[in-house]
Amino acid sequence: MKIIFLGATQTVTGSKFLVEEGGHSFLVDCGLYQGYKWLRERNWQPQAFAIDKLDAVVLTHAHIDHSGYIPRLYQQGYRGPVYCHHATRDLCGILLPDSGRIQEEDARFYARHKLSKHEHPEPLYDGETAERCLELFQPVDFGQEFFVGNCRVHLQPAGHILGAGCAILDSGGTRVGFSGDVGRPHDLIMRPPQPLPELDLLLLESTYGDRSHPEIDVYQELARVVNEAVGRGGVLLIPSFAVGRAQVLQYLLVNLMERGEIPELPIFLDSPMAIDVTDIYCRYADQHRLAPEECQRMHRGITYTHSVDESKALEKIHYPHIIIAGSGMATGGRILHHMKRLLPNHRTTLLFTGYQAGGTRGARLSGGGLSVKIHGEQVPCKARIEMIEGLSAHADYRELCDWLLQSQLRPGTDIQLVHGEPDAADALRFYLKENTRFHPVVAEYRQVLHL
Repeated sequence: MKIIFLGATQTVTGSKFLVEEGGHSFLVDCGLYQGYKWLRERNWQPQAFAIDKLDAVVLTHAHIDHSGYIPRLYQQGYRGPVYCHHATRDLCGILLPDSGRIQEEDARFYARHKLSKHEHPEPLYDGETAERCLELFQPVDFGQEFFVGNCRVHLQPAGHILGAGCAILDSGGTRVGFSGDVGRPHDLIMRPPQPLPELDLLLLESTYGDRSHPEIDVYQELARVVNEAVGRGGVLLIPSFAVGRAQVLQYLLVNLMERGEIPELPIFLDSPMAIDVTDIYCRYADQHRLAPEECQRMHRGITYTHSVDESKALEKIHYPHIIIAGSGMATGGRILHHMKRLLPNHRTTLLFTGYQAGGTRGARLSGGGLSVKIHGEQVPCKARIEMIEGLSAHADYRELCDWLLQSQLRPGTDIQLVHGEPDAADALRFYLKENTRFHPVVAEYRQVLHL
């Protein structure tokens, strides 16, 4: 078996691993690069494999940094299966077309305002292509085995978001695990990740490899931010991932209002994608901790803005309110239009609730940036910037280590650390080396492993 690392090496985006075994080849994950321009440019580069020789794609979960390159692959002629969990297929049915439409809108905007160095800027792929690629998806249950050539594969629950799984590959007596993104043991909504079986090699995410989640009361912290924002008479603006984070925020805010800990002010979920995702969470009740009535309660007190006109109408509201909109790192979507309008206002509060990858607008602002570039112009930031760390859906370094120790991994098991910035990946390498008997190393871009 040969594995080529084509993404998510010393960065948290672009997850893509090529597996070659017995004359067959397939990808585990097929994600978009996001963040720094030099990373995003990789999305446009020719692939390091022949697409007509690719037998399958195995998808760990639906987030765009793991799934977002599939429409581009389809555009280039790929027609093989995409194996994933049923919930991942449903979520990709929302996320991928939305990604295509956002790219189309951005290309039109840049062309109209002559903000691109290209005379006719083009999207990487469009919404129609993203819709068509969904015909390739072949959903499987957790634990259901399927074959790619001689390689036996199954997915097991990883927590994190609906449908997220670790991919376990078994061929010729060699067993390899791909962690995907690993959830937390005590997540507010998702169940904990299932322990791993015995493996010869594990590719392990390291997003929070250098940080531990603070022991805070997220209800109390969110209530503080909301009440202070209301006290300043401004808007609370929350960039949010449509899958997972938006649902947690809805759940927390509705509960805080019902308990009287924050005033009953208007809350707008300005993300058609997140609105549809919330319905999917109610459909897959066996995968999360919420009872059906709790799931339904997430809808109460929230106003859904579906159309662009409804989104624009929020500009006319001049009293305190909350807007939740995508994307979570402010890399695109409706949040940019709200930020462009509201960041110069000192009464505004901008709240980040998750990891901000290097090179994103979220990273710049959460790091103290005084301005941010939106649609080709520098927008000054006079808003108050807040961050709540305790809502991340990624396990931190201690939680990852505990998960590994609860698994059936043998001492000396090789671990390749992926999906983390260089400092985070190396910090996790050091922690695992000091606290376990595994053999961790930090993966490199385009490295080739022979097993």
